[in-house]
Amino acid sequence: MGIRHYRPLTPGSRQRTVSDFAEITTDTPEKSLVYSSHRHKGRNNRGVITSRRRGGGHKRLYRLIDFYREKHGIPGKVVSVEYDPNRNARISLVHYQDGEKRYILHPRNLQVGTVIMSGPDSAIEVGNALPLEKIPLGTEVHNVELTPGKGGQIVRAAGAMAQVVAKEGKMVTLKLPSGEVRMFRKECYATLGQVGNVESNNISIGKAGRNRWKAHRPKVRGSVMNPVDHPHGGGEGRAPIGRSGPVTPWGKPTLGYKTRKKKKQSSALIVRRRRSSSKRGRGGRSS
Repeated sequence: MGIRHYRPLTPGSRQRTVSDFAEITTDTPEKSLVYSSHRHKGRNNRGVITSRRRGGGHKRLYRLIDFYREKHGIPGKVVSVEYDPNRNARISLVHYQDGEKRYILHPRNLQVGTVIMSGPDSAIEVGNALPLEKIPLGTEVHNVELTPGKGGQIVRAAGAMAQVVAKEGKMVTLKLPSGEVRMFRKECYATLGQVGNVESNNISIGKAGRNRWKAHRPKVRGSVMNPVDHPHGGGEGRAPIGRSGPVTPWGKPTLGYKTRKKKKQSSALIVRRRRSSSKRGRGGRSS
């Protein structure tokens, strides 16, 4: 993947960059693997907004992705690499020998025409899916299952990869993209290789309207609201928060506050916590 720059003919194009889409081989999705879904716009089943700043955006068709890779022992041929509007990674269309077609996340350097497999006896090659116990130490993987048979749930974003670092008994230890080192059941499946579209992080939006195309609405800082609307609001001019630390509109601590449950069952599987993000100082600017 490469990044394409625009000539600065307008303010919106001055900083704007886009993918060159060089790896895309077709712009027409497989009809049997797409469907139209209702956009929730941040609302729950009662129509109440539970996730703010969502709505609008361009229409999308959802592509059904095979995160399970349960077609064990059946070879599949990669037919195309396609754009998916629902994720920053690319997807690949695979035709299996039994006639079935499925989309998978496109791994980096997986070429059209390559034959891929899934199952415990698959070769150690990019695009193949195997149980963690069958994957050699040091191998890069993605689309990792948290629970055997539930399908890949983590390491699915563009450019993401985890590394197999240890095996002991019934558990396999992976180093995740966040820096966290965690144990998984040896029966959990993972796909070999790194997710493609690795330069996705380097794309510059360039203008606010481009986020509106993605159904992201504007964000207003709490410090510029009125006291009735946000705990940070009110005051003359650029007033500080006026509390011991930043809080949400409903008074809960935020911006660095730990929200993970202390008695969460999976905490016993974490060998080393992820790298902590930089925290804002007390009384700093709020979101």
